[in-house]
Amino acid sequence: MNNSSKKHIALICASLMALPFSAYADEDIKDNDFNPVNTGVTTLGITPDARGSAMGNLGAATDPDMNSQFWNPSKYAFGYSSGGLALSYTPWLRKIVNDIFLADLSGYYKLGSGDNQALSASLRYFSLGEVTLNDQLTGGSIQTINPYEFAIDLGYSRKLSEKFSMGVVLRYILSDLSYEDSYSGDTNTAASAFAADISGYYVTYPMVGRNECQFAWGFNISNIGSKVSYDHGNNYAFLPTNLRLGANFMFPLADYNTLSFGLDLNKLLVPTKPRRKDYEQGTLEGEEQYQEALDKWNSMSPITGIFKSFSDAPGGMKEELQEINVSIGAEYAYNQQFFLRMGYNYENANKGGRSYFGFGAGFSLNVVRLDASYMLATAQSSPLDQTMRFTLTFDMDGLKDLIGKRRR
Repeated sequence: MNNSSKKHIALICASLMALPFSAYADEDIKDNDFNPVNTGVTTLGITPDARGSAMGNLGAATDPDMNSQFWNPSKYAFGYSSGGLALSYTPWLRKIVNDIFLADLSGYYKLGSGDNQALSASLRYFSLGEVTLNDQLTGGSIQTINPYEFAIDLGYSRKLSEKFSMGVVLRYILSDLSYEDSYSGDTNTAASAFAADISGYYVTYPMVGRNECQFAWGFNISNIGSKVSYDHGNNYAFLPTNLRLGANFMFPLADYNTLSFGLDLNKLLVPTKPRRKDYEQGTLEGEEQYQEALDKWNSMSPITGIFKSFSDAPGGMKEELQEINVSIGAEYAYNQQFFLRMGYNYENANKGGRSYFGFGAGFSLNVVRLDASYMLATAQSSPLDQTMRFTLTFDMDGLKDLIGKRRR
């Protein structure tokens, strides 16, 4: 395999994992300040559905829907239907390549007659397209690979009171970026891991004037799990363990019209990888200190890394605060049949700069709902610009009603 092939693989794997290209293009960013948090299987953090992405990557405390498995699975216990299914599709990085996509299948089912608990599940598949490897000597094609990342999970949520619920999700993850270079002997193996999510959701209905409104808050700690390795255990990467906190307020505008506003805060619970530039340059002592810090980071357990992630940034508390991503969004609904959405997602330039506006709309019938969203990146050079998502949702109660009417 020649160098161009290796660069092709590196570009594909890095860009598809949504690394911060827009930040690299910003000339105002000082090299010493640019320090994004590094993880493996970063595609786990890509928003799968059109509703959440249209509101700027938001969903910890919004109304329960079929895609709550990604945002906050404890919301399923408050689901309005007895169950449902959602299929989402995202052509990813379409400004660079045309054969990369994310497909997601999510759903839930209410258990028992008390309507206070639910089982949920999701299956997500991220295709990294087709990559051709070339022989270093002849330049001819020797191998075509189709790298992908895959995750399947199962969740359970339950109301602990009339206003509060909690949920847990167990997940299996497979990241297959494997290839073998027969000339140099280099190999890259598939990596697998197990992870869990813990979430909570609280909802209440305050009176504002004469109107009954809805206020909710929620949290989700996702992808708490084992590390992954692509080189037979020589090096390990942390999963993108993430803390999501959110709040949402919905109020009626008039008959059949509602408007809601939401806010989500996200922080990766992953320790910052040591950088050589942060240690004394050109000295043996500096090299030894860096190697010691790197060995400590490689051997650190995921649980230790979660607690370490709140205080290990080289820039202190100022840099720790830069690791918090902010999402704000709004949704207008008419009779729960027609929806308009917009939002904004902000990520500090030193941590990636993947900031963008989201826009979207949806239309719902008794059985099916179709949602679409459009991403407009703040940096024109961003490969995430002009990303579209589509979600098709099926409601179990609506389907039962439809079948019952036909039988009559």
